[in-house]
Amino acid sequence: MKTLPLVVALLLAGLALAPPAQAASTLRCQSNLISLQDRTSEVLAKCGEPATKEFLGYREVVDYYGGVSQVGIDEWSYGPRNGMYYYLRFEANRLVKIQSKRGN
Repeated sequence: MKTLPLVVALLLAGLALAPPAQAASTLRCQSNLISLQDRTSEVLAKCGEPATKEFLGYREVVDYYGGVSQVGIDEWSYGPRNGMYYYLRFEANRLVKIQSKRGN
């Protein structure tokens, strides 16, 4: 039974050294591929109408010259596709994040 604490310690060390989870940079919709920085109109044309669309609010951005403006943030969800749900985040109508989550 002395090996059990050693095994637990090795597992915890391995988890600590594991790389963090990454969001995807592309998503396949039927035979089309969408990528980060695609416009909402491109995603809509390639993937169709999402299951849900949610407006999350605004975010302030500072441009090259120091000007401040607000951009809208939207989240669309697709799925389930083979048990997976896909969440797409848009800022200023550009795709900035693709996440996937296994459904229940």
